[in-house]
Amino acid sequence: MIARLSGILTLRSPERLVIDVNGVGYLVHSPLSTFYELPAQGQSVTLNIYTHVSDQAMKLFGFLSDEEQTLFENLISVNKVGPKLALAILSGMDPEKLIGAIQANDVALLSRIPGVGKKTAERLALEMRDKLPKMDIVANAEASVSHESEALRDALSALTNLGYRKADAEIALKRLSEQGDKDLETLIKESLNLLS
Repeated sequence: MIARLSGILTLRSPERLVIDVNGVGYLVHSPLSTFYELPAQGQSVTLNIYTHVSDQAMKLFGFLSDEEQTLFENLISVNKVGPKLALAILSGMDPEKLIGAIQANDVALLSRIPGVGKKTAERLALEMRDKLPKMDIVANAEASVSHESEALRDALSALTNLGYRKADAEIALKRLSEQGDKDLETLIKESLNLLS
């Protein structure tokens, strides 16, 4: 089993990464939250790896933080949640907000993640709640009930109207909102830089 990779990031895209380790290129899938934090193509990178083996293939999933990997492993243990959906969940909501939504049993918020319907959201809230105390992640339950500012809502609307996926736009805006309050024009401009 591969648990960690350190090498040169030779391909960097939201769909897949290739890490060259001593001349061998490893194809790695990662959530958008990890993708946005990666160095530029051609730079050195180290990722925690979860190796998923199925009848069809062996796939590697990479994470910059132990917390995200732990969340991923717990998500795929939920009934009817495979690695692809687990990545979509982690790409659609940052870990703190996700844990907050699970703790608060916020099915409506979980249902907003692309690919997660009401039944899956209910299953996540039910099955993951039992796993959270065993995880070393401290969540802020208030994160699930935080309200976006008007500028953030307007920026999200503008980015989705420009053709960006809502989940991608939300993650970019979340990163920018952590840097402090910004006006609408700055949010859109800096989000476009992150998304390009």
